[in-house]
Amino acid sequence: MSSLTLTFVAPQWNTLSFTSTLFLKPILDLLLRDVPPCCQDELRLGLQEALVNASHHGNELNPDKVVLVRYSMVEHQCWWVITDQGMGFSPPRYICSAVDDLLPEAEAESGRGLFLIYEIFDEVYWNGPGTELSLCKDLERYLQGL
Repeated sequence: MSSLTLTFVAPQWNTLSFTSTLFLKPILDLLLRDVPPCCQDELRLGLQEALVNASHHGNELNPDKVVLVRYSMVEHQCWWVITDQGMGFSPPRYICSAVDDLLPEAEAESGRGLFLIYEIFDEVYWNGPGTELSLCKDLERYLQGL
């Protein structure tokens, strides 16, 4: 009788933190460096929306507050966990394409950003207080759809 040994390899997580800013190009370049070029434009748009929300809406562009991003490639999935130091956020329970109909005019721009995040990523999770957003993109599924 042969024995079977299962080995679990924990994913390697990297961490990046930056003071609240809207100058995100170098941050996005770093967060997307291991993503295949054919996927980068779409993911850049989604991550930019999430990071702008954390810096602008969460931290209110306060330079004394930071945005923390933990990121990892786990097999064929890219994960980003974005945490801000803001007061929190209650994400809508349902996102539809008619975001403008759901939100007052002053909030419609932010609503479009949330819509893009939910459309671009395969998995979107918020922590209870609404200060941490977890995003996942399954690259294998994405590449099969091209």
